[in-house]
Amino acid sequence: MSVTQHRAEAPTSLRVAVLTISDTRTLETDTSGSLILEMINAAGHSLSDRAIVPDEPDPMRHHLLAWRDRGDIDAALLTGGTGISTRDQTYETISAILSKPLPGYGELFRMLSYAEIGPAAILSRALGGLMDQLVVLVMPGSRAAVKLAMEKIILPELPHLVREARK
Repeated sequence: MSVTQHRAEAPTSLRVAVLTISDTRTLETDTSGSLILEMINAAGHSLSDRAIVPDEPDPMRHHLLAWRDRGDIDAALLTGGTGISTRDQTYETISAILSKPLPGYGELFRMLSYAEIGPAAILSRALGGLMDQLVVLVMPGSRAAVKLAMEKIILPELPHLVREARK
């Protein structure tokens, strides 16, 4: 079966949870999380849950494990905490709980990011994978990074990813 056929069989409306990792953002100031929400709504998907947690392993794990176990969420989209400062713990936390990593997501994000920001793209530790059947995709915290990831990778491929994860 071709990729085109797989995409044709993919669900058209997904249930998405959004998690912002930040020590300083609130719902009012979380412009990157709000952008994800706007873009998933515009694409015909629905928001199942949204939260903001500090850049600490336990709150991140708690939300993702709960979302995985709920059964009514197809994908979790995360933003923030992907840099290299000592506070940035998202990469280590999320990679440790993925049942199946998708290295191509981070590689593609950095390739596309390089075209926009040059070699500083190596500072991004965007990552993706599955937690059982839950698709988990992590983006940097900037609005520009979210827009790039959502437009060029996530929205075009998310239904296909969810379809494949359900097999």
